[in-house]
Amino acid sequence: MTGTVYLVGAGPGAADLLTLRAARLLGQADLILHDALVSDEVLALGIRARKLNVGKRANRPSTDQSFINRLLVRAAHRGKVVVRLKGGDPMLFGRAQEELDALNAAGIPVEIVPGISAGFAAAAEIAQSLTQRRLSRSVVFVTPAVARGDKTDDGWVDAAAAADTAVVYMGKAEAARVRDALIARGLPAGRPAVLVESASRGGPVAGGTLGALADIAAQAGEGPALLLIGEIFAEAAARHAFDANRDVTVRRA
Repeated sequence: MTGTVYLVGAGPGAADLLTLRAARLLGQADLILHDALVSDEVLALGIRARKLNVGKRANRPSTDQSFINRLLVRAAHRGKVVVRLKGGDPMLFGRAQEELDALNAAGIPVEIVPGISAGFAAAAEIAQSLTQRRLSRSVVFVTPAVARGDKTDDGWVDAAAAADTAVVYMGKAEAARVRDALIARGLPAGRPAVLVESASRGGPVAGGTLGALADIAAQAGEGPALLLIGEIFAEAAARHAFDANRDVTVRRA
């Protein structure tokens, strides 16, 4: 008997932001293959499941994607209820399509359960809409990160430069490159920018300008962080201003 694989969004971190369906499936799962950044409180909902960390972290040893695909297929062929638990939403920067293709090729039933992406959680964290009449009518989600062995692709720069609001995933370690690339495309160095770390879990927030992006990112900790860039973040950047002279991040309510 072949089991089902569920690609489940773990959301930005807080367990009470999971969908009801996600929480139910975690409780029913026999096996959970989870990303490295999924919180312990979310994993605790898998009360009967074996849990395997197959996450990927920048510049650290990572589980090969083809190995993850084989694990999913093998477990499903054994009749297991398998949850592939991905941070945020599985369909955004989660390499879900590679897993879907492998499962479909093996004839494995698969269902997708959406989650709250970190970009929306970050906007909620700073109480700032990503869109606003007369100020921001376009939003782009981009990442400068590339998979190991892939060629660097700067197509994201054109998309980010053309949008009113840019949400940059996996850009903390690439903050200097993000800054330089966007300024080279004509964005002003004074454009507001905000870094939100561990959105939904009370992580630090630092605001400033695109020109100071690398300095802001240097203050971040080990948690996942997003870079929010656009005029719409002017008030939020001032409210969470990074003070370079004091070398601290100021977080105000």
